[in-house]
Formats: sequence, structure tokens, C-alpha cells
Amino acid sequence: MVRLLLATRNAHKTREFAEILGNDFQVSDLSSVRGAPEIKETGVSFDENAILKALAASKLRSASGGLVVADDSGLEVDALNGAPGIYSARYAGENASDEANVDKLLRELSRQNVPASKRTARFRCVIAFARAGKLLGTFEGLVEGAIADLARGRSE
Repeated sequence: MVRLLLATRNAHKTREFAEILGNDFQVSDLSSVRGAPEIKETGVSFDENAILKALAASKLRSASGGLVVADDSGLEVDALNGAPGIYSARYAGENASDEANVDKLLRELSRQNVPASKRTARFRCVIAFARAGKLLGTFEGLVEGAIADLARGRSE
């Protein structure tokens, strides 16, 4: 069985990883590591933040040689010069809800009178793998799309 430590305290993300990877992986996160410090996302890009988190978590004694995975992801809106970008989760302020972030984004696009044809955007995710303080690699995925004029769906 492969031990995998996620550099997150997000129980929903941990559950998703475990379900996707199946029984060959033992998935845990930083909430299971006694005394694990909060890892600040101080990078200026998704790559830097993912790498920073992966390396920091891989240096913890409890990671002891196991594989560590970290990610950073967010929404990049072309009409807003790539915003909210790395600030997607806190676009409307620290500890803002998903709904507050969406509302701010839609208000900003409306305020700037951005037409539907110019609301192009992408969701970018970077995943970094590390072991014992060494970066093993990074991977990036993009999903291109457009921002609707009204919020739809629900957040989890």
C-alpha cells in the first residue's frame, strides 16, 4: 500500500483523493499530523504555492519518506487580467465563502461592462509531488471556459 500525505487540511479534498485512488493508497492529510504547522501560500504563482506546500509537508517527521502531494488552483479571468488567480479562494476577503467570491467576480465583470464574448476564463490546477524534502515533479491542468452572467449550480 502506498502512503500518501496531502498537504491540506481540507477533509473533502482528502476524501476525493482517497475515492479516486482506491484501496492501493492510504491517504491522509495534515489534520492527522500532530503539530503540523499551517503552511502559508506565499508564492506568486500556482506552481510556487504547490511546491512550497509539498516541500514543507514532506519535511515533517511523520511524512518519513512517504509521498506528499500538494496543489494550488484557481480561476483566471482574461478580462480581469488573470484575476482572481492565486487569490481565488479569498477574492472577496480572508475566509470568504464560495458564494461571496462568485458574487464579487460577477459584480466586477458587470461593473466593467464585460460582454459575454469577452468573459473567457480558465481553471488552472498545479499539483506538486515531494518526498523527504525533495521535489519529484509538478503537473498542470487547465479547463478553458467562460464566465456566465449569473451564478449557477452549488458549491460543496
